[in-house]
Amino acid sequence: MARVDFSAFCAVVLLEISLLCILVSGEGCSLILKPSRVVVGFGESVSVSCEAARPVRVLGWESAISASHTQEDRSVQWKVDSLIDWIEEPICYGVFFTAPKQCEEKLNLVLYKTPDSVSIRQVNHTGPMVAGKEYQLLCEVQNIAPVQYLSLRWYRGQTEVYNHSFSDLTSSSPVQVSSILVITPTKAENGVQYKCVAELELGPEGPQPPPTVSSEPLNASVYCESLKILDSIPGGEIILNCTATGNPTPIYSWQSSVPMQERVENEATVTSSSLLPGTYTCTASNTLEKKTGHGCKYEVFVFSSLSIQV
Repeated sequence: MARVDFSAFCAVVLLEISLLCILVSGEGCSLILKPSRVVVGFGESVSVSCEAARPVRVLGWESAISASHTQEDRSVQWKVDSLIDWIEEPICYGVFFTAPKQCEEKLNLVLYKTPDSVSIRQVNHTGPMVAGKEYQLLCEVQNIAPVQYLSLRWYRGQTEVYNHSFSDLTSSSPVQVSSILVITPTKAENGVQYKCVAELELGPEGPQPPPTVSSEPLNASVYCESLKILDSIPGGEIILNCTATGNPTPIYSWQSSVPMQERVENEATVTSSSLLPGTYTCTASNTLEKKTGHGCKYEVFVFSSLSIQV
C-alpha cells in the first residue's frame, strides 16, 4: 500500500473544516498505542492498535507498509504479516473535533535479527600458547541487529571474564562487529576452553530468555615456559632423577664425563650401583625449549650412602 503523506492529508482536512493544522504529541496527545513498544524478529508478524481517548474525525497510521486510516472510529490497527523493513517507523495520527485538533504518536518499534555466526580465533598466532606470554583472542559476530542491544560475553570455562557492550552504536540494520580479549595464560590453563556468546538484551518486551548465539569453543593449549626439574635420591643405590614436567612431554638425553655402563635412551632416571665417579648431565627438552642443568647436573664422588643435592 502506498505511503500516506500526512501533511497533504492534513491540508485536505483544513480545507474541509477550516482549522489550523497543529500537531501535538506526547502527554498532550489523546492517542494510546497498545502495546507502546514492540519487539519483532526479522520476518515475523506484528500487530499494534492505536486508540483515541476522545471523539476523533480521522484516525490512521502513516507507514511505509500497511498504512491505513478510518473515519470517526476510535481504533485502528497497524498490521504486517512479515516485517522485513529495517527503517520502518510507524506513526499513528488523529484529527479531532476539539483542540488540540491534530495529534500523533510514534511507535517504539524494535526489529531484531540474531547473528548468522559467532566465531573465535587467535590474533596473529597459530598453535599452542606459551605460559606467561600475552595473546589476543578475537570474537567476530556476523549480521546482527540492532547492534546497540548486543552484549558480547567472554567465558573461560564456565566463568564470565569480560562483557563487551555496543550501546554507543546506533545502526538499526544488520552489521558485523568484533571484540578482542587479551589473555596471559598460565600452565594451569592448559586445556581450558574459551568462547564468546552474543546476547540480544531487548528488554521486557523482547523474548525471554534473551536470544543468544555462542561460538564454538577455542581449546587453549598452553605450554610451560620452562621445564620444572624434580629429583629423588633414596638411600642405598644411586638414582639420578631428571624427571621434568612439560607440555609437550619432554624427551631426555644423558652425557657424562666418564663412560656409562648403563644403556640410557630417553630415560628420565638412571638407577645404578656401579656408576663411576664423574659428572652426569641430563638434558630435558621438548619442541619449545631445552633445559640443560638446573638440577640435572650430578657430581658423583662416593658410591655408598650418597646423597646428591640438586
